[in-house]
Parts: sequence; structure tokens; C-alpha cells
Amino acid sequence: MIGVIIPAHNEADLLAACLAAACATRHAPGLRGEPVNIVVVLDGCTDESAAIVSGFAVTSLHVDARNVGVARRAGAERLIAQGARWLAFTDADSRVENDWLVAQLALGVDAVCGSVQVDDWEGAPGQLRKLWRERYRDADGHRHVHGANLGVSTQAYLRAGGFPPLPCGEDVALVDLLRVVGASIAWSAAPRVRTSARMQARVRGGFADTLARWAQEE
Repeated sequence: MIGVIIPAHNEADLLAACLAAACATRHAPGLRGEPVNIVVVLDGCTDESAAIVSGFAVTSLHVDARNVGVARRAGAERLIAQGARWLAFTDADSRVENDWLVAQLALGVDAVCGSVQVDDWEGAPGQLRKLWRERYRDADGHRHVHGANLGVSTQAYLRAGGFPPLPCGEDVALVDLLRVVGASIAWSAAPRVRTSARMQARVRGGFADTLARWAQEE
């Protein structure tokens, strides 16, 4: 079984599209019918996120940590207990492609760090897209780490000790731990994920903050 973990804090605006895309991965021919269990970790949500999750064939898990490291770890623990052999992580403002899981598994490594594609630049400052193209490498061999596009075998995840309880940078910290234990890591553009260009960060120091900082350089 493959597990997909999606942390969410007040993501009602984007969550339905995220879940529809994640659920579609179950039907990818390359999985040969292997089950895909999806856990949405609702972290301190006060909006309609829980109601949206209830409309999909996924599991909801409630925590009140306001900490994405805690949320990802809780989702991983739930899926490992259910027998997941591979853990794939994305974000509630992102949409994975149908073959996302197939592309991760095809790389034959312990962990996959995927790149991201910005979904929609509408409303973003004019030069932000230009800066993105200049500074971001969306190709094999990149060195980006995104919680929106990350996969790891359960065995390697446990060997590394799992996600640290960090409010930001938990994805980078996990990859650092994987390196310490000698896990094989692919830096690949093959697993495709579209993410939002919003600059209203859910956590300080994350992807939205990076875009906001670049926008201020105009």
C-alpha cells in the first residue's frame, strides 16, 4: 500500500482541487492496482476544510499543533500503522499529476525530491514570473526540497527518524536526516506537482514567503 499525506490549516479555498487530484492517482495504470490511502491532517482548522475532506474517499486526522512537521509526522505514523510501504507528501494548495506516484516509484530510490510548477500567476506582481524562470531550476538534478512534492520509502523514513516537529523547514530537515543514514535520493523533475503562487504564508519561511520576498525586489 502507498500512503499520501496532506497537511492542511484553513485551506478551504484550494483543498477540493488538491484532493480531487490526489484521489485520481489511484487509477494510474502504472500502480497495477496497488491501494493508495490518503490522509489529510487537519491542523487547527477553523474554516470549512473538514467538511470538504468529508466529501472525498480519504481519511481525516485532526491535530491542534499549528506545526507542519507535527502534522506530516502524524499522517505518516497513521499510514505506517496501516502498512504503507511508500509515503508521498504534498500540500493542500497543490495539485499532483495522475502519474505522480508512478513517477516517484519508478526512480527506484529511497527518497524522491521533486520540483514544482507554479499553477497560476494571475494576480502576482509582473516581474515575479520572470524572476522565477531565472532562479528556479525545474529539471533533473535540481536541489530543491518541497513538502509539496516529496516521497520516501517507509523503511528509509523510519531509519531517518521521521519528520522533526518543526513549524517550517521540516522537509529540508528530513532530507538532511535521510542523507545522514545513507538513503539514496533522486532530485527529479519527473513527478509533477502544480502549486499556488500565493504570497500569504501559512507558515513563516516557507514557499509563499520566498515568492513574497522575490516580489519585493521589483
